[in-house]
Amino acid sequence: MVLFPLKLTPEVALIVMEEIHVDAGREGLNQRRGSKMAEVEEVTEGCRLPVLRRNQDNEDEWPLAEILSVKDISGRKLFYVHYIDFNKRLDEWVTHDRLDLKKIQFPKKEAKTPTKNGLPGSRPSSPERDMKRKVEVVSPATPIPAPTETTQASVFPQNGSARRAVAAQPGRKRKSNCLGTDEDSQDSSDGIPSAPRMTGSLVSDRSHDDIITRMKNIECIELGRHRLKPWYFSPYPQELTTLPVLYLCEFCLKYVKSLKCLQRHLTKCDLRHPPGNEIYRKGTISFFEIDGRKNKSYSQNLCLLAKCFLDHKTLYYDTDPFLFYVMTEYDSKGFHIVGYFSKEKESTEDYNVACILTLPPYQRRGYGKLLIEFSYELSKVEGKTGTPEKPLSDLGLLSYRSYWSQTILEILMNLKSENGERPQITINEISEITSIKKEDVISTLQYLNLINYYKGQYILTLSEDIVDGHERAMLKRILRIDSKCLHFTPKDWSKRGKW
Repeated sequence: MVLFPLKLTPEVALIVMEEIHVDAGREGLNQRRGSKMAEVEEVTEGCRLPVLRRNQDNEDEWPLAEILSVKDISGRKLFYVHYIDFNKRLDEWVTHDRLDLKKIQFPKKEAKTPTKNGLPGSRPSSPERDMKRKVEVVSPATPIPAPTETTQASVFPQNGSARRAVAAQPGRKRKSNCLGTDEDSQDSSDGIPSAPRMTGSLVSDRSHDDIITRMKNIECIELGRHRLKPWYFSPYPQELTTLPVLYLCEFCLKYVKSLKCLQRHLTKCDLRHPPGNEIYRKGTISFFEIDGRKNKSYSQNLCLLAKCFLDHKTLYYDTDPFLFYVMTEYDSKGFHIVGYFSKEKESTEDYNVACILTLPPYQRRGYGKLLIEFSYELSKVEGKTGTPEKPLSDLGLLSYRSYWSQTILEILMNLKSENGERPQITINEISEITSIKKEDVISTLQYLNLINYYKGQYILTLSEDIVDGHERAMLKRILRIDSKCLHFTPKDWSKRGKW
């Protein structure tokens, strides 16, 4: 074969060079596109990167988020993300166009997946995860050392702006961990969860969290005239988690898979109110006391529903040790559930609430404080002081802080001086009047910054700003518990063998 040199005219050479340049540009573009797709394909569980979301002001923001799960629907990838330092109820499925792939942080590579009792870890570790493995316990206030001396009352103006000051007698020292909770105390020493106990805390043990329980599994719940979007995981049967809507009977809380099944159930369900005894009614508001042993099915269904909106609590299928107090709103169709709280029949730590929840459609309407006030009203009848089980959720903490502040300020502002002397009251007296545990009283006074040390004694100083703010808040608080409408007889559960 003979080869001949190819000679090109300048015009032909220019055309050839342009075609080569275009081909090279297309090849580079394809390489860039391919690399971008490769980046999307490389996004796996444990990766962290900024994700686009809308905030409360309807503005775009790019908070850092962690990929918890990836799924492919009809060739379209979806990523389940948890926004770092945001509440888990904001977790959601997003598409790849909301991911900032330029700032992706891949999970640390490990030679071997860490094991616990021979079991592999649930998912790869992510950046900075080791820094956040400490248990975070929400407490109403930082524990403070309480003074041990008995002090007297006196009124001292504070820069001319104080209304009154009341002396405090804190009493004995407050335990430094009285508002904390050891969340690992429910498990046996070898790390294997123990069997459900007949009494004890409902605090969730976060050491056994895995990828399944960290993700919402129910898309939507229809309860009466409301459709609720769950915030957290709840252990409903697996076959129901793929449904677009889970239907619940609003009276017995039985769950069914379709509207037709619900309509068929309603023709057979005779309940128009929660089972148990109605112990309070005023206007359209009623409270029902439900024994977890006598009404086991209802109690378990209530726990399943509540778990959709409570992250810090666990679920016991053995509801025997608990009482449930369900608040309802009455109309011509029946008594509709608004919220509830549960409490142990016997509590060694003076807990008067184990779980408390106001359903989302009724939030920000005063029902949360009404539930809290009712729990303390029961404690007054029992002749005890009580406190909620810790840790509290973020919304629960806000509600309790607000209730404690308003209740204590109401007492302080109603104190009257005798013989021209400044009014006096002790921490123990506040606790006895309100049934709020002494530690919660002290933490609330500290939170409000009312306790001051002056001339060798502790005084409570109420500034004009605090007084004005309290008066405005009380004007908005329309719903209150009327003790005259409560028909409740406490039982001595210690004398009942099996309740």
